[in-house]
Amino acid sequence: MKKLLLFLFILTMTTSVTVSAWGQAKKDTTFKVYINAKGGIHNHGGTPLGYIDKDNIVRNNKGQKLYFIDGNGNVIDTNGKKLGMAKKNGSYYNINGENILSTKDLDKEKCAILDPQGHNFGTAHMNYKLHACAVHCYFLEQQKKREEAKKEKG
Repeated sequence: MKKLLLFLFILTMTTSVTVSAWGQAKKDTTFKVYINAKGGIHNHGGTPLGYIDKDNIVRNNKGQKLYFIDGNGNVIDTNGKKLGMAKKNGSYYNINGENILSTKDLDKEKCAILDPQGHNFGTAHMNYKLHACAVHCYFLEQQKKREEAKKEKG
C-alpha cells in the first residue's frame, strides 16, 4: 500500500511539474530594436547598439559611421553601397523594391516597427521614424553575419 501511495504521489508531482512547464510563456527571441528620443539605438535586452547623430547619420558605439539616408530616401552604407530605401512614412524597402518593414504610430511619441504580417520588431521615437525600419534591418543583418562567422569558426 505504501508503494502504491508513493507511486501515486510521484506521478501527481511529475504531472503537475510538466503541466506548469507547458503553461509558461515562450521566451521571445525575435531581434528587436528601440530608438529613444535622443537617438540612442538599443536591442531588446537594453544593450546599446549605436546612435543617430545630429547630422542624421547612424553610428556604432565607437562613433564609426554605419549608414546614412540621402535626400531621396536611399540608405547608403560607408562603402557607398545602397542597402535599401526608407520612405518618409517609415516604410523600408530592400534593394529589390520589396516592402520589408513599416511603422505604425502608437502615440504622440512612439511608433512600432512591423513586418508585413504585423509582427512587432521594436519601437522608435517619432523623431526617428525615417530610420526605424532601416536601423532594424541594418543591425539584424550585422547580427546574422556575426552568427555565421561563429558557425564557420566553431
